[in-house]
Amino acid sequence: MPEHQNETAAADLTPLMRQYAAIKQQYPDTVLLYRMGDFFELFNDDAKIASKVLGLTLTSRNHGGAENTPLAGFPHHALDRYANRLVRAGYKIAVCEQTEDPKFAKGVVKRDVIEVITAGTATDDSFIDEKSNNFILAVAVDGERAGVAICDLSTGEFSVEEIPLGRLEEEIVRLEPAEILCAAHEESRPVERLVADTFRQIFISRCDPWKFAPDYGREALTEHFRIASLEGLGLEGFSLGIGAAGALLVYLKEQKKSDLRHITALTPRRMSECAELDPASIRNLELLRPLSGDDGGGTLIAVLDHTGTAMGARMLKRWLTHPLKDIDRINERLDCVEWLRKDIFSRSELQLLLKRIADIERLIGRITFERANARDLVGLKQSLQVFPQIKKAAAAAAAGGLVRRCIEALEGFEPVVQRIGDTLVDNPPLSLREGGLIRPGVSAELDELKNAAVNGKNWIARLQETERTRTGIGSLKVGFNKVFGYYIEVSKANQAMVPKEYIRKQTLVNGERYVTEELKEMESKILGAEERLSGLEYSIFVELRRETAQWCGAIQKAAEAIAVIDCCVSLAVAAAEYGYCRPVLTAGTAFTIRDGRHPVIERMPQTGQFVPNDTALDGAANQILLITGPNMAGKSTYLRQNALIAVMAQMGSFVPAAQATIGIVDKFFTRVGASDRLARGQSTFLVEMIEVANILNNATDRSLVLLDEVGRGTSTFDGISIAWAVAEYLHETGGRRARTLFATHYHELTELALLFPRIKNLHVKVKEWNDQIIFLRKIGEGSCDHSYGIQVARLAGVPRPVIIRAKEILSNLENMELTPDHTPILARHGDGGRRQTAGGEPAEAVQMNLLDATGVEIVDQLRSLDLNNLTPLDALNLLAELKKKALER
Repeated sequence: MPEHQNETAAADLTPLMRQYAAIKQQYPDTVLLYRMGDFFELFNDDAKIASKVLGLTLTSRNHGGAENTPLAGFPHHALDRYANRLVRAGYKIAVCEQTEDPKFAKGVVKRDVIEVITAGTATDDSFIDEKSNNFILAVAVDGERAGVAICDLSTGEFSVEEIPLGRLEEEIVRLEPAEILCAAHEESRPVERLVADTFRQIFISRCDPWKFAPDYGREALTEHFRIASLEGLGLEGFSLGIGAAGALLVYLKEQKKSDLRHITALTPRRMSECAELDPASIRNLELLRPLSGDDGGGTLIAVLDHTGTAMGARMLKRWLTHPLKDIDRINERLDCVEWLRKDIFSRSELQLLLKRIADIERLIGRITFERANARDLVGLKQSLQVFPQIKKAAAAAAAGGLVRRCIEALEGFEPVVQRIGDTLVDNPPLSLREGGLIRPGVSAELDELKNAAVNGKNWIARLQETERTRTGIGSLKVGFNKVFGYYIEVSKANQAMVPKEYIRKQTLVNGERYVTEELKEMESKILGAEERLSGLEYSIFVELRRETAQWCGAIQKAAEAIAVIDCCVSLAVAAAEYGYCRPVLTAGTAFTIRDGRHPVIERMPQTGQFVPNDTALDGAANQILLITGPNMAGKSTYLRQNALIAVMAQMGSFVPAAQATIGIVDKFFTRVGASDRLARGQSTFLVEMIEVANILNNATDRSLVLLDEVGRGTSTFDGISIAWAVAEYLHETGGRRARTLFATHYHELTELALLFPRIKNLHVKVKEWNDQIIFLRKIGEGSCDHSYGIQVARLAGVPRPVIIRAKEILSNLENMELTPDHTPILARHGDGGRRQTAGGEPAEAVQMNLLDATGVEIVDQLRSLDLNNLTPLDALNLLAELKKKALER
């Protein structure tokens, strides 16, 4: 509220605005939605925000004080739609409801905020995507360490981890949280800068630093879970994480005005169990989002997602962004996928059954929040009824540990199914206050009231015929409206025939409406019965909902089991339909793919017949593969498909290949594509170098590195030098000898294969015909002789005069070639960079390095020549002089 209104004396405001001001003072950082009858009203600055964001008409009214109060409003039934738009626009909203019946209010109706909704605390289906988790993260920072608590309030998922602060960006990219909570403290500045620079779409909230203290967190968690100690939760060594989890739990309780009973566990997460996927790799590999456009097409998740449930879809994303390193756990998933791929009948039956299961993970959340209606409970019952059929369909695979554990989690729900089925009708109305929810026989009192209401309505229905016969008025009608209740309507033409006992109630243009004492008495019975009926039905429903909430923990475990089965079915469908093979995971470094394919590109309709390729990487003879070839030939596709195959294998999926052996990858790194971060003041080349530095500083011998055109963002000589040095570093530095696929246009780099034993040259094959090229998309051994840049330019539609001139310039440049013996020119002198032949023997001669001082002098001398005035004798003398300089260096 503006400062001048804060200073307005309370006596100058109306009682209603005094109440509003008091509530707004408690929630100053929110847009307050203030319930008044059938509308939500907004005042002052909140009204201006609503007018701008929601397109509501901005008006004003005097509610006391010197100035009119700006206001806007919308019908209460449109709350979800308008609240959703405010939250998506980045606002925190407080929903203020009437907490007493206006009929019994003395003075201003009592009101209070029932919940605060932010991007990360929203739970309603209208706010969140059913196939994605709506995570909120709390981050506690201490130096270079970060404790991270993660919660999806809609499902009750709650976990905690401790990571290096430098890996926070990676975790944010993996989880895609809607909101981040941090302490209003200097230690949290790195988190706030990261969000401001890179994740502007994420809502950031702050709270008092003392709420992140480990002792405070420990107290909050033990009280919530009703345990004496956190040791049983496996949280040893999670001091920062405990502080973050406690702060997050308290924050969520304050926002939702709830005890959050559906949060039944706190799971410790250890990132060491999963392969690292740096933020660049998640983006560049297009695991969840395409590099161009916002739709889900063109991504790996779009290819693999054949899930039938929302829980399965959410879990599949987590599997994809958190590939495992434990071979036993991976094989456990692969066993399940393999059985489902082979058994088409069980797979097809499970697909049909899974589609009948509602989002029970979020349903039980709404039930414990006391937001569920009767249809939600019926949906839960119908889903639980499918469990026995799923158990039967999956019985053939029950010998496997993963499937067996899933099946065990689906047992024992018969009592809750029967309780809901015996209480609620099969198709209950949406409203909980208008009756029609409860089956006959549940309550004797309810049945008696129903009979009274039905008998009364039958008496009313017969009244019209009875009165027509008794009075002789053939047009007499019996009706009802909410204002006057039941009435008898007689036209003006028949007024003389109206009996004396009729009591006039309302005069119309064409007639009169009457009541009788008997009719009023029956109306009182009917309306009284209906009012008591709806109240009693609601109380019975609330008790049923409370009983069902007691099953929260078991239903959450069952939902997780359904999600696991759904993920395995989804991966089996992809494997069967797309011709994938089961990968072999090993503890070694062999990375051998036969006929590997890009899982996304091969599914695109415009691709045609995809050309598969082999890959042979390892830490011994084939550590670094240098790949040359023209643009558009498929180098980037080849790089990405190998990384995607490894990610798929370690998430537990079959892979697009004829055969695959994958030595477990501990970290995935990609340096592909060009981008800049203008918000951080970082150019394309600086971003490229930051990503390269991250790789060189963090890669291990077990990592997989993709490098695509490193160094192209700067001058040619600088780019070649950097690319060469990067390859040398990855080859020569102990502990950093990652398996590397290195695509480049710098043909000078192919000479690395002559110098280093674990570097091999590959090229993408093309065919030249009639001064044009045909892309064969096939990887072959050796290097590519040409870049074919001019031919590609022709394909792109560059004007013919430019193509002709480019060919002329290229010919001139090639004729000035300064390396006639074709020996490596970039090798270092000394033991560290001594050249070797392909057989590993030392090479004899070292050619002139164009980057040293003598070379620069020679180049400058050549550039200054006037060829038109140079005689043959002068040319021979100059050539002798240049040779002498070259030999003296």
